[in-house]
Amino acid sequence: MALIEWRDEFCTGVEGVDYEHQQLIKQVNMIYEMINDNTDRDTVLDSLGDIYGSISAHFALEEQMMERHKYDHFKEHQADHERLLDDIQDISEAYEKAEALDDEIFKQRLNDWFQIHFATHDSRLHALAHLINHEVVCESTLKTMIQDAKNTLLGRRS
Repeated sequence: MALIEWRDEFCTGVEGVDYEHQQLIKQVNMIYEMINDNTDRDTVLDSLGDIYGSISAHFALEEQMMERHKYDHFKEHQADHERLLDDIQDISEAYEKAEALDDEIFKQRLNDWFQIHFATHDSRLHALAHLINHEVVCESTLKTMIQDAKNTLLGRRS
């Protein structure tokens, strides 16, 4: 069973954003499965780094789109992005430091972290869907953005 199931209410109406959100849900669900399967700590931490990198890149692109279209809730949305990145960093650090992980609390934090942003800030983008085309980013640029953010989270050098 997945931690988060994609639902129509998650749709922003911006095809590229919705696709990226679906991919992020897959990553969160993959970590949920790893925890259920008692996957080794380093593999879970590496996957948390992948999520952090993907989300960081997604947020950067989403913020560029909102700025370009002078989105009226940009600053508030951007602040929530920063809070969410801090939350995933806190989740990762708590997991890394825990001698015994409370799986249920950890899974609930991942679930809450993802769904609260959808229900508040991203749902507002739906009204702008007719105005905004989410630009496609070069795959190598996106991979570099993701890896750089992951390395930052995990304290690695590029």
